[in-house]
Amino acid sequence: MNFKKKSFLTAILAFVTILASFGVGFSMGEKNTLASDTKQNSSVLDLFLPGKEEVIPPENIDLDLFWQVWNLINEKYVTSEMPSDEEKTSIFLKPEEAKMFEEEVRGNFGGVGMEVGISEDVLTVISPLKGTPAEGAGLMSGDKIIQIDETSTYNLTVNEAVSLIRGEKGTSVKLTIVREDVDKTLEINIVRDVIEIPVIDSSLKDNGIFVISLYSFSETSPVLFQKAIEKFINSGSNKLILDLRNNPGGYLEASVDMASWFLPEGKVVVKENYGENVAETEHRTKGHYAFEGRDLEMIVLTNQGSASASEILAGALSEYKIATLVGEKTFGKGSVQELIKLNDGESSLKITIAQWLTPNGVSISEQGLKPDVEVEMTSEDIEEDHDPQMDKAVEILLGK
Repeated sequence: MNFKKKSFLTAILAFVTILASFGVGFSMGEKNTLASDTKQNSSVLDLFLPGKEEVIPPENIDLDLFWQVWNLINEKYVTSEMPSDEEKTSIFLKPEEAKMFEEEVRGNFGGVGMEVGISEDVLTVISPLKGTPAEGAGLMSGDKIIQIDETSTYNLTVNEAVSLIRGEKGTSVKLTIVREDVDKTLEINIVRDVIEIPVIDSSLKDNGIFVISLYSFSETSPVLFQKAIEKFINSGSNKLILDLRNNPGGYLEASVDMASWFLPEGKVVVKENYGENVAETEHRTKGHYAFEGRDLEMIVLTNQGSASASEILAGALSEYKIATLVGEKTFGKGSVQELIKLNDGESSLKITIAQWLTPNGVSISEQGLKPDVEVEMTSEDIEEDHDPQMDKAVEILLGK
């Protein structure tokens, strides 16, 4: 895949970051400035010019990692327009950053327990994870983080912000936030802990409704979800609430596997769009279909913290008319990212390779998912332990 002119500046900025890590001598003054000393760096700058893909590296400079990253981005980087600069960025992870990211994927690390991203150019809480210090401190999906301790988040990348928020168990971090329904900024002090990312809860309620609360799409979640589905079928209930609120996503394969329980084999769950002149990839159901001929009544709960794989699963169930979406509009995180270990064995490249589309071709990044029945959850509801979204789902299923 060749670079398009419209996406070339993004690649340039990514490579400036990479070269700075290698000690080549680049410096970033203003955010949109490529280099502060064009004389010293003119030979390297030439590498970024269109039509210069086949260039021999300068002598006496070890650019092995640079060329590996260059080739990976030239091969994989998605060139289609995406709404978020954060989603379009290819990120070079230095050894310590790569280790931190891998710890997060494994689901065991020191921190506060929340997913963050960039929304409208501001660091934003996607979702606080269940049972974590972030949830206990009262952080909510959609909170805008404007300061971490004494550091402003203006122009910070997500990785830089995460490195400031993460830390050893027992230490504290102060977050200054702006909340939509609050007139003043809030300062929230959170004591860090070892974070174990929760996966799933399920139970049959006294009203006859079975509830599955899914908190993440991890490597183990498909097996745990299968057990929950079997438990639901054996309960004798035909009324199911799948709660995807504050679920920031995870593995694509997990969302496809879960959708397969509700759809016949071969149905498209999600499409990967790689940009112009490249065929889309379709991910289809696997044949687990467990509800053929069954009278299934299903609600999926969503909010601003439902992102990524959550949006894939909810979008497929909605568009195939399997489930009614209740709650709030989802986050809109529809980028497909791949983590590639580099040749030094320590560094990694996190690269956006595509964007996700629903089975009907709707871009998750551009629109998020709008629920069929919109129900707001306010900070007062949370403080009073009131859940109007769950109440509405129950009301619909019981026909009240």
